[in-house]
Amino acid sequence: MHKESIFLVGPMGAGKSTVGRLLAEKLHYDFVDSDHEIEDHTGATIPMIFDIEGESGFRDREEMIIDELSERKEVVLATGGGVVEREKNRQHLRSRGFVVYLKSPVEALIQRTKHDRNRPLLQNANPEKVLAELMERREPWYLEMADLVIETQQVPVHRVVKHIVDSLEDAKIV
Repeated sequence: MHKESIFLVGPMGAGKSTVGRLLAEKLHYDFVDSDHEIEDHTGATIPMIFDIEGESGFRDREEMIIDELSERKEVVLATGGGVVEREKNRQHLRSRGFVVYLKSPVEALIQRTKHDRNRPLLQNANPEKVLAELMERREPWYLEMADLVIETQQVPVHRVVKHIVDSLEDAKIV
């Protein structure tokens, strides 16, 4: 099956936006970050949406934007870490593109996200515990939907991008 778009999934802090920008540049695709698109559509930040509408309100908005963005062709889409929480999102991503799971251990995610105030689920007394619980719940979904799994810890971003491009070429997707 020829899949034209690339969808990056994985936990917050795994490098989806960083890898996505470079991958899109390399492939001459458009780069889109679903969280940024939600903010652009609503005129509100992700933390503000969480404050006003709660996580379920945010997930409703995310589901609509994923449906729209996953229809685009020749796009590299960086998704939010919780995109896998909704079955509809998993179905759209799996059926409409090549899904790459950027995998990273919880310890590395904690280091990468500890000073980021734009992650509402981590704004509590024990962000490490929250990250560990999120990973435990979400990892089976990431693995289930992935066409390719890449470990991002201790791997330079250009090497991650090269691995993805090589895999896409081997699969005759690009």
